[in-house]
Amino acid sequence: MNIFNKITLTFLVISTSIMGGLYSFYPIDGYSSTKIARLARLEKIANDTTQTLKLPNGALLPLNCIELQLTERKEDSVNAILTEDKAFAEKLKKVVPSGNYSLTVLDMTNPKELKYAEHKESIGYQPGSVGKLAVVTALFKQLHDICPESWDARTALLKNKVVRAGEWAIYDHHTVPVYDIENDKLVKRKVTTEDEFSLYEWLDHTVSVSNNGATNVVWREALLMAAFKDKYEYLTQEEIDTYFKDTPKKELTLLANKIVNEPLRDIGISKDEWRLGSFFTSGANKFVGDIGGSIGTPLGLMKYLVTLEQGNLIDENSSLEIKRLLYLTDRRIRYAYSSRIKDAAVYFKSGSLYSCDRSNGQSCGKYAGNVYNYMNSVAIVEHPNGKKYMVCLMTNVLRKNSAYDHMALASRIDEVINEEEI
Repeated sequence: MNIFNKITLTFLVISTSIMGGLYSFYPIDGYSSTKIARLARLEKIANDTTQTLKLPNGALLPLNCIELQLTERKEDSVNAILTEDKAFAEKLKKVVPSGNYSLTVLDMTNPKELKYAEHKESIGYQPGSVGKLAVVTALFKQLHDICPESWDARTALLKNKVVRAGEWAIYDHHTVPVYDIENDKLVKRKVTTEDEFSLYEWLDHTVSVSNNGATNVVWREALLMAAFKDKYEYLTQEEIDTYFKDTPKKELTLLANKIVNEPLRDIGISKDEWRLGSFFTSGANKFVGDIGGSIGTPLGLMKYLVTLEQGNLIDENSSLEIKRLLYLTDRRIRYAYSSRIKDAAVYFKSGSLYSCDRSNGQSCGKYAGNVYNYMNSVAIVEHPNGKKYMVCLMTNVLRKNSAYDHMALASRIDEVINEEEI
């Protein structure tokens, strides 16, 4: 039996514990289609009978088992789908703590009978790294505009186009996994200005380890696609440097802002529901400025996830590929760390941003800010028992690391979902 068939069978019938490792995404049999180097390492371990992949069952789905869940509702408006089910909402609100907790939940176990609940869904929060989904979407939108008729041409560009980090990628404390396939050597280190990776790998670094510099590179490449159209594939570094040197900063700023926010507006997300106003590291500020600040709401994020699952985020191929990039294939944190969802497939992005003022005598620490303390999670959870749902959670609980609370709330929400009849 093929290793990935074994993995699928294991996912369906066996329960294992969550163990540590790289914080990674994308199905582990995806190397041949993406050339993301770290996937070659995971696939090698999976096929080696002398080694064990220390992964939860929910992380072991192969590519062909990842599907969009709402394609049969493709023609329905997002607003029609997000009509609150009063009974379902009442059950969920009982498990939500008091204070600055805002969330939306959609039970999509039965696409014909969706159940939706919301709580303080329109309150705005600084989205932190959850905002990187807008950058990922911008790149796929520009790829579509360059090659509207050919998905194969788009993925070929993602695999084969190698770009240099440059100043855009600095400075960020997050490391990225760099795997030397020939020598079977993995290192985790910070991105340097001289690093070169394919577009697929920059996307992977953006989502999997939430590297801020990688996100800037992805955003920059989307900007270049918008500026050069079908000439993008053949751009030289000299042409790129000349473009950023000679183009007025205001013009670059307007274009950069447009390409990340227009795809959100196109699917009915207003600027007050979700917008992105600035790059993620200071290195980009030499070239582009900020516009309007960044904000997110659980309602805006849920509109995004619904559109994704419908296959309407750009197009069906793009929607599915973005979902694959969100597939969590290793260490789980915050909301995704709940033991109740360890055997579920989880598609996940988390973000945090905090600020401390120690002059007022109040306690403060890492992920426990006393000025603001944002922690946000979006998660698609698909259980082996057929239960499938999506959650967008945003909080601002001061002076407390909310990671445990997110995990505990995830368990309570999962209990409510699993009490519902299939």
